Amino acid sequence: MDSKLYVGNVSFKSSEEDLKILFGNYGEVQSVKIITDRETGKSRGFGFVEMGDTDAASSAIEALNGKEAQGRTLKISIAQDKKRSVAPRTWEPQEGRR
Repeated sequence: MDSKLYVGNVSFKSSEEDLKILFGNYGEVQSVKIITDRETGKSRGFGFVEMGDTDAASSAIEALNGKEAQGRTLKISIAQDKKRSVAPRTWEPQEGRR
């Protein structure tokens, strides 16, 4: 089991420090990142928490998944690696089109 967690349905009022304190009750928190909109800088309602070890990550999932925090029900799971496309997309003109 990995120790990086996906945390969904995070309150838009929550800060990274709020999540660090919440998850810190279950073990060492190595990093916290709330994902924000590039243009507005506002929270997108999800983030990632990296725990010190897999036991701490398991404890946090068991204790916090489905629990309410700042008015929203958290959805917590093991973070999945971002999928990369096999080949870069290229633009090629099609015959008969202008």
